[in-house]
Amino acid sequence: MTKEILDKKDVERAITRMAHEIIEKNKGVKSLCLVGIQRGGVHIARRLSAKLKEIEGRKIPVGSLDIALYRDDINVRKEQPVVRRTEVPCEISNKKVVLVDDVLFTGRSIRAAMDAVMDLGRPSAIQLAVLVDRGHRELPIKADFVGKNVPTSLNETVSVQLEEDGLDDKVVIDES
Repeated sequence: MTKEILDKKDVERAITRMAHEIIEKNKGVKSLCLVGIQRGGVHIARRLSAKLKEIEGRKIPVGSLDIALYRDDINVRKEQPVVRRTEVPCEISNKKVVLVDDVLFTGRSIRAAMDAVMDLGRPSAIQLAVLVDRGHRELPIKADFVGKNVPTSLNETVSVQLEEDGLDDKVVIDES
């Protein structure tokens, strides 16, 4: 059974709210860099950057981060990891890096992303923005900016579908 929990307007509102929260927490957008975690996080980071520019009138650099080789399950997975592009268009040392992902679950992907970011430089701070926080953390990781908190069971899957991937914007939960 599939249940839609966010539609196009909900996704847009969540991103707008997160952008305002990022501005408020950081007292503006100076020294910010958004880094989206491949794949869905990159699309959301670009949307956040556009919204921040619309609000603050200043372009925020957006990068993409591949964490495939930083995952702690790389040795136990049956299939080889698909390595995607890491591209961060600015020096991150002494900047506030906002990691962006679509869904926060166990926290393991975020831990891998923090390791990858630290290999690129030494930011003054790392913050986390996620469209959906579904709970079930295995590591002590908490998002600074959340579009929607969605309590789930372990037998459910949260799927973020975005126009950038040729789909209608929405978030759905599937029960397996």
